[in-house]
Amino acid sequence: MRSQEEWIEKDLKYVWHPDTQMKQYEGKDFKPVLIEKGKGIYLYDADGNEYIDGVSSWWVNTLGHSNEKLNKILTEQAEKIEHVLLADFTHRPAIELAEKLIKLAGEPFSKVFYSDDGSTAVEVALKMAYQYWYQNGKPEKKYFVSMTDSYHGDTLGSVSVGGIDIYKKIFSPLVFDTIKVCAPFCYRCPKGQKSENCTLNCIEEVENLFEQRNGEIAAIIVEPLVQGAAGMRMYPAEYLTKLRELCDRYDILLIDDEVAMAFGRTGKYFAFEHAGIKPDIFCVAKGITAGYIPLAATITTNKIYNAFYDDFSTLKTFYHGHSFTGNPIACAIAVENLKIMEQEKIIDKLQPKIKKLKSCLDKFKTLEHAGDIRHTGMIGAVEMVKDKSTKEPYDFKERMGHRVFLEALKNGAILRPIGNVIYFMPPLIITEQEIEKLTDIAYSAIKKVTES
Repeated sequence: MRSQEEWIEKDLKYVWHPDTQMKQYEGKDFKPVLIEKGKGIYLYDADGNEYIDGVSSWWVNTLGHSNEKLNKILTEQAEKIEHVLLADFTHRPAIELAEKLIKLAGEPFSKVFYSDDGSTAVEVALKMAYQYWYQNGKPEKKYFVSMTDSYHGDTLGSVSVGGIDIYKKIFSPLVFDTIKVCAPFCYRCPKGQKSENCTLNCIEEVENLFEQRNGEIAAIIVEPLVQGAAGMRMYPAEYLTKLRELCDRYDILLIDDEVAMAFGRTGKYFAFEHAGIKPDIFCVAKGITAGYIPLAATITTNKIYNAFYDDFSTLKTFYHGHSFTGNPIACAIAVENLKIMEQEKIIDKLQPKIKKLKSCLDKFKTLEHAGDIRHTGMIGAVEMVKDKSTKEPYDFKERMGHRVFLEALKNGAILRPIGNVIYFMPPLIITEQEIEKLTDIAYSAIKKVTES
């Protein structure tokens, strides 16, 4: 039987980890943590050490690890049918899930197109939007607008509309041209305003762009309320409300990338609900299966769908699909996930937890190097800076976030950072007491690393 050390040795020999410079493990005490099991908000390593999963295992886990109801559905569905193609065939879980998603989203949404993960859901949305205009006699509407420092996935189409250099710069010869507008980042406002006096001047750039180039813009794609990979940068819902008005005025589609924010992360099922709007197309993934199995969906309206609905000979079919599109096991788990959320009133129960998280974040204001404390729903973030008064960031080579991560890990919490930002996005079932424990560990880790 292999020892833990032997397993890690095999890992480093054969496994290439995502978003990881593998050389960091060479000759160092820190190695990948071998996780053996999970239960609720906790993960357990091979030595039996317990960790709060403070980042929901990359934002996917919503109902906790090893949920008994979801485990049961997974087994039951596997015994019926593990997979069947979704072209010319269908199955009950795919139908039931689509119906539930449409009812949750409400009018005017009417159609669900399945895919495998967030990146592919975005790819579907981009291709769908472009083909929509092409088949409506406006092929010149081919450009996509997105925000600076946005992230929409790692496939080339989603990278094209992304705006973070480490994901995009090296691939610039491979991606298509897009148009960037300044993201509404209140801590470092692109228009020089203070957050308490914000009048959303940043959207004037979008309005001017739309007025000048609406005839060639197919759609704008946004991360609603929170730019996740940029460091949990948050902006007011009013921005989305105004953006919807501009899209309507200039006949431009609004694509809402809800991959990270849907299913309770912001305190509602969908982030666009906070703005009182409906996008033309929106994408979901991650929490759709509560972190069990990859699944994604691109959801849209009859307005979009009808542009593809015609005789076969017209070649208006949406020729896109993946082998595992609408996988029955994944769909069955997603259906059960939504049933649990409804039956156990998960969204309603979030409200006191949201207040608790907000109050726990207040203590970080006393830290010498906590420059900005951000909060939306069940998401919190602390941006560490070298100098609070000037907002000077730490040099990325100092790896301050990574050092805080290692310190928190020693004390029982997983807080994988985004650069200098330590953030909280725990499973939705976390208790108020556990929120306090998680934030206390983070506070102590940040204080020790930045003030020692």
